[in-house]
Amino acid sequence: MLSKSPITRTLGITIGALVLAAGLLTGCTPFGESKLQMVKKAGELLVLTRNSPTTYYQGPVGPAGIEYDLARAFAKHIGVALRIEVADRSRDIVPMIANNQADFAAAGLAVTPDRLKAVRFTPPYQQVYEQLVYRAGTTPPKDLADLQGQTVDVVAGSSYVERLEQLRQRYPGLKWETVHDAEAEDLLIEVQQKQALFTIADSNIVMLSRQFYPDLKVAFNLAPPDNLAWAFPISNDNSLYNAAVKFLDRMRRSGKLAALIRRYYSARNSFTPMNIEAYKQKIKTTLPIYKPLFQASGRKYNIDWRLLAAMAYQESFWDPNAVSPTGVRGIMMLTEPTADNLRISDPLSPAGSIDGGAEYIRDMINQLPSHIPEPDRTWMALAAYNVGINHLEDARILTQEQDGNPDSWQDVRKRLPLLALHAWYSKTKYGYARGYEPVEYVKRIRIYYNVLVKMDRELRANQRNGALHLRAPAM
Repeated sequence: MLSKSPITRTLGITIGALVLAAGLLTGCTPFGESKLQMVKKAGELLVLTRNSPTTYYQGPVGPAGIEYDLARAFAKHIGVALRIEVADRSRDIVPMIANNQADFAAAGLAVTPDRLKAVRFTPPYQQVYEQLVYRAGTTPPKDLADLQGQTVDVVAGSSYVERLEQLRQRYPGLKWETVHDAEAEDLLIEVQQKQALFTIADSNIVMLSRQFYPDLKVAFNLAPPDNLAWAFPISNDNSLYNAAVKFLDRMRRSGKLAALIRRYYSARNSFTPMNIEAYKQKIKTTLPIYKPLFQASGRKYNIDWRLLAAMAYQESFWDPNAVSPTGVRGIMMLTEPTADNLRISDPLSPAGSIDGGAEYIRDMINQLPSHIPEPDRTWMALAAYNVGINHLEDARILTQEQDGNPDSWQDVRKRLPLLALHAWYSKTKYGYARGYEPVEYVKRIRIYYNVLVKMDRELRANQRNGALHLRAPAM
């Protein structure tokens, strides 16, 4: 079960509390049950996290994020269901775990001396660097000495503040401003938009953000790498903690942990610079192979085949053997859950992938209100194809709340990027989304579509002229 509501767990008073206290002192829970046994008996593992691209978020086809996938695998390993609880702010997570408000936290937490006073951490599953980030076009500081006197914006209550306080003992001129109700991703966007000069973020967060904000640059690492780990309440009962430690070690030794990290952090930006000339050449050489398949699926689902072809080029460059770093394959890059839902027998075949993509975009169009005019309805459906129909609806609601037209793609596309900002996504039903991605996705497909329409018309005109020439009487 997914929930964003506050976590409440009531305990009995007097005798119940005394029994609980006695259990904690002896290393077990009431009635001789260990923490692990209680979790298994309840059939549910309650994990606290935060809404972000490096932890947990709602993807186009359901929950995603490296912390979510790792916690789900652990829950499956011990034979229980996973229940995710999302903290309103990252700085609330450690106090909530210290107060036993969840079984543990999987939230991309760095192990720091201050946090070790409140919770206990598993051995690390990933290492990251705290990096000073600036925008291209500005002069970066060469080192910490060069940074003195300049203000750095950092998230309030974060490990970055703790690091800066340590560094200020050596560099007394260090200055920073703590920003409340923001996450590291928000401040990176502010640097990109020239609203802040510098910020600090973990290298994994920077890596993901730079895929969509290429003007973000790293000046230097602040210190040796930090360890990311799961955080557990301090307790004499080690049963669940030990199970998690063994699970993480098993994931590491099997190579599954490294594969998961590659899945989320490998370079996977599909928004490389557009090469229209290469695209035009492929229209002549590669498209004719798949054109009948696009046309057949277009007729079946009442979709312009040229739009389907443009989508496929954006997804795979018309390569039926294309494989993304996340493991998605095929000419339309359908995920396994999507292919299963569409009951596609062979999603890796060009015919199956194209037909599945056509059915999926038709489903997105049909789910949108019928009063949305064309072509806005199609552009919104493409955005939903990329980011999910629920996040698109969140953006339409934000558009309406800001006195925009929720049925206008031009208005909605201005609000989609807000879904990546904590101040906005924290107010929406479905939370964080890389809202800038569907905007770029739709823009590129529209360009590919327009180029293809023009070339298709020219080809047909040439074919008609050629036919007329063949039928003309000899002079």
